Amino acid sequence: MTTVRVATFAGPGASPVIREVPRPEVPRKAALIQIGACGVCGTDLHILKGHWPKPLPWPFTLGHELAGVIVEIGPELTHDWSGQPLAVGSKVMLPPLMPCGTCYWCTHYPETANKCLTPVYYGRYLGFEMPPHLWGGFAEMVYVDLEELPGTKIYRLPDDMPLRLGALSEPLTSCIRALSRAQRIGGFRVGDTVVIQGSGPIGVLAVAAAREMGAGRVIVVGAPEQPRLALCRRFGAEATVNLEEDETPEARIMHVRDLVGGYGADLVMDCSGHPSAGPEGIEMLRDGGTYVEMGQFTDAGAILTNWHRICTKDLNLLGSWAFTANDLPQGVAMLDRARDRYPWYEMQTLFPFTEAGLADAIDAAIAMRTVKSTIVPFEGLG
Repeated sequence: MTTVRVATFAGPGASPVIREVPRPEVPRKAALIQIGACGVCGTDLHILKGHWPKPLPWPFTLGHELAGVIVEIGPELTHDWSGQPLAVGSKVMLPPLMPCGTCYWCTHYPETANKCLTPVYYGRYLGFEMPPHLWGGFAEMVYVDLEELPGTKIYRLPDDMPLRLGALSEPLTSCIRALSRAQRIGGFRVGDTVVIQGSGPIGVLAVAAAREMGAGRVIVVGAPEQPRLALCRRFGAEATVNLEEDETPEARIMHVRDLVGGYGADLVMDCSGHPSAGPEGIEMLRDGGTYVEMGQFTDAGAILTNWHRICTKDLNLLGSWAFTANDLPQGVAMLDRARDRYPWYEMQTLFPFTEAGLADAIDAAIAMRTVKSTIVPFEGLG
C-alpha cells in the first residue's frame, strides 16, 4: 500500500470526501497505526455545525476517539507514555489532546494540563502548528512522530481488548476526570445520589463511571427513550426522566426530586450541553450539593439565568474539560476491569469507511438514532 485513504471536510455542513494521500515514511521514533474503530464525538458534531469558537484550518480530517494496531514502528519508539512496550501488532489508542509536558502550564499545573499552551495532534484545531499526523481518525491510518512532536502520547491497550471497546477509552476518561474533580473537593462520596443530564454517549458512559466510582443511585435525564434512555437503564441507571414526556423545566425538576427523595441529589453532572441544563440541574441538587459542567464548551448554549442560586443554595460548581495525560490510563483500566459488567457494544452502531457511511454516521448521531456512531475502516481488525 503506497497510499492511505483519509476523509476530509471542507467546512461546516460539508459532506465528507475520501481522498488518497501518500503513505508516510516511518522514521526512528514514529509509528503508523491502522485504525480499527473511531467514534463520532459530540465535538465532531459541534465543529460540523460551526460551533467551534476559534478559526479552523479547513479542510481537515475529523475523528479522535480512535483505537488501532501498530503496523509500522521506528526502532527508537519502544514504549508508550505509561512505559509499556510497543511493537508491530500492539493495540493502542491516541488521545485528541496531548499536552506537551514542558510549557509553563504543564509544569506548574499538571493536574489541569489539558490547558497546555502548546498541545499537539488535536491542538491544530485550536490554531497551533499542524503536526505530521494523518490528520484524524476518519481514515485508514494515523501517523505519529514523537521526535518531531515530543508531546505526542500513545497508550497501549490490553492485547485482548477489542478495538471497538478501546475506542471508548477517551470519552470514558472525560467522565472519570469530571467525577474525580468532584471527589477531590468532597462533592462526590461513596453512596451518593447522582443525576446525569444527557443520555448521549457521554451520559451513558457517565452512568458506568459513576457506578464504578461508588455512586449509590444514578438517575438520567434525557431523550429519546429508544435507543438512549433504555440503554442508560441497561448500564445501571435506577430511573430515567424523558425530556419528551416531562416537557417543562418545572416538570423535570419535580420528577427528579420525587425520584431522589429528601432534599435533592448530592451531585448533578451535565453531559448534554443543552442550554436549559444548568438552571434546571441546580434545582435538582440538595443544598450544599455539587454541580459538574462538562457539556457546555462552545458559545452555542445560553447563559444561566438563575446564577444567584449558586450562592443561595451554597453549591459547589465545577467545570471539567477533557482530561490530562495521567487520566487516560484510568479510562483504559476501567474499561478493562469492567468489560463484562456493562453492555458497551450496545452503545455502538457501526458504519463503513465510505463517504456514504460517514455521512450516515454523522446524520444518525445528530438525529439521536444512535448512541455512539462508530466508523470501522477495517472490519474484523480486532
